Amino acid sequence: MEDQIVRMTSRLVVPFIQVYGIYIIVHGHLSPGGGFSGGAIFGASLVLLALSFNLEAGMKQISHQTASVLESGSAIAFLLAGMAGVFFGGNYLANRAAGYPLGEAGALFSSGAVFVITLFLGIKVASTIATLFYNIIEGED
Repeated sequence: MEDQIVRMTSRLVVPFIQVYGIYIIVHGHLSPGGGFSGGAIFGASLVLLALSFNLEAGMKQISHQTASVLESGSAIAFLLAGMAGVFFGGNYLANRAAGYPLGEAGALFSSGAVFVITLFLGIKVASTIATLFYNIIEGED
């Protein structure tokens, strides 16, 4: 796209969108939101960059290969975080039984495994959106 207004607006807005997406992911266990919605916001910012400038500029933020690795790695990390409860004699996705510190209520690290799981889920959703977008765009060429 050759529109300078779209490019300038995207250049100004995308960092705020990404910080907001990270905020939603990190605070998802304390307030409405979480890994899926924060990851969707962050992934949409990557798509906005690629659409505003071009595919190469979008890939400077996160390449297709990096998005694929993050997608697979975060899924494996999610499974391992859930299996920690099984390894320590509890259930899958156990919280206290897995040995995760519960912390003080209302603090950022106050939910044990939920924080870790939400973080990996946010990475998974954002990288999946980027991977799907890159696959669709590269499939058109």
